[in-house]
Order: sequence, then C-alpha cells, then structure tokens
Amino acid sequence: MKRIFSLLIIVLLYSCGSSESSPEFIKQAAGSYLFNSDESIEIYFIDNDLFVKWRGRDDIKPLKVNDTTFYMKELNEKIVFVSNPIMHITLAPKREHEGKTYHFKKLIKGEKTPGEYLRNDEFEKALEGYLVIQQKDSLDKTIRERTLNSLGYRALRAKKYQDAIAIFKINTALYPTSSNTFDSLGDAYWRLKDTVNTVANYKKALAINPENRRAKRFLKKHKLN
Repeated sequence: MKRIFSLLIIVLLYSCGSSESSPEFIKQAAGSYLFNSDESIEIYFIDNDLFVKWRGRDDIKPLKVNDTTFYMKELNEKIVFVSNPIMHITLAPKREHEGKTYHFKKLIKGEKTPGEYLRNDEFEKALEGYLVIQQKDSLDKTIRERTLNSLGYRALRAKKYQDAIAIFKINTALYPTSSNTFDSLGDAYWRLKDTVNTVANYKKALAINPENRRAKRFLKKHKLN
C-alpha cells in the first residue's frame, strides 16, 4: 500500500513538471558525472527528454518531477541538478540516507574514470586516477591489489601481453611493497620472452619477500638466479 501511495505521489509530481527542459538546462546538465570513485553516469537528451546511461544501459528515462528534479526508479532516488556554484547532481534527501548527502561531480569534457582509461588502454591516465583514489581512501575497493592482479591475468590469458604488463605496472606503482605485484609482472614479461625484465621483477619480488616460493622456484627452474 505504501509503495502504491509513493508511486502515486511520484506520478503527481511528474505531471506538475513542465513538459520540456529549457535549452540552457540541457546545455548545463548534459554530460558525465562521477557516480562513485570509478564509475560514471551519463546524462543526455533526445527531443528535450532526459535520458541516462548507466551500468550497461543507455535507455533509462527518469520521470520528470520539476525543471531540475527527476525520479530514477533504477536507483529508487530523485536526482537533483544543482547549477550553483557549478553543475552537479545530488540525491534528494530521504530517511534512508540517514542524514548523509550525496554529491556527484560533473566531469569535464573528455574526462574519464580510471577504469574507463584502463579499458581504453590509456594506462598512464588510469594510474594517475587510481593514485588519486588511493590518496583519498586507501581501502577503496576499486584499487584492491587482487582486483588489478585479476585484470592483468585476464589480459595474459587473452595473450594481450603488453596490456597485462601495463596493468601489472599500475599495481606495482600502487603497491610498491607487495612481493606479489612484482611476481605477476615478472610472469607477464616471461610470457613476452623478455628475460631481462623477467629476472629483474622476480628478484624484486624476492627482495621484498625472501619467502616468495613461487619466485624462488621460477628462478631456480629456469636457472636465472
């Protein structure tokens, strides 16, 4: 019953909003916003109607509540566009937020999240973005060592050796005291038949952790000590 009542209120609010968005609002609102540390949400317009691209969907059409507020059922939230001091999105307050405020920064044109840079093979920019995330929150799940390690090995299995090396290098930059990150980088260089860098990284792994059995076994097996 409560849900039906809430939906009726949303429909009522939607019917009260003006039917068309102003050209100024469209110009200001269109673009990508940082939904979380490594995920964006894109706002675009078709014939004055606002649409959202988010998590693999590009056809999300929120209900218009008023000129700057839209209800997005996929989030079960009302998103509010705020132009002052610069355009950003907030979530309308509600009890479930427990007093927290949610602010989604608008990205400048061409700016991407670190993950998007990574998927576009822009590895230096990806690292810059991941380092910023790490400085803000070293426990952020998007920069977990094992997550990036898994991405690197996914590239290795696909025989994308240069991509794997680039990803493992990012991991070593984020976690320079981890024996495992250099171990993985050495593995990638070995697949590329780059013996010099293979040895250098396996020895770095051992310097950090002399008990790294995988690195010791590899160097011994291939007589690269």
